Amino acid sequence: MSEKTITRAHLSEAVYQEVGLSRNESAELVEAVLDQIAGSLVRGDTVKISSFGSFSVRQKGGRIGRNPKTGEEVPIEPRRVLVFRPSHVLKERINTSPADAGT
Repeated sequence: MSEKTITRAHLSEAVYQEVGLSRNESAELVEAVLDQIAGSLVRGDTVKISSFGSFSVRQKGGRIGRNPKTGEEVPIEPRRVLVFRPSHVLKERINTSPADAGT
């Protein structure tokens, strides 16, 4: 199974091919969308993209962890974590489509 990573450049190129904007405009559009998503998440908002999924930020409390190498107990600070929940449409598409669909 081959792994392929989609980058901002790939997204910009896809917008360029599909929409017909210039390459610079396509890159700016992708950046603007990603900035909006990131900004909303930083503020603690949930980002829902229809037929794709939801991104949200969850607060995790502090706890005592253990260093696996030494066995020493180490405090883990409270932190915020990013959570993605795929939509049922995306789950179904992933489970019914060939792995290389869309390439």
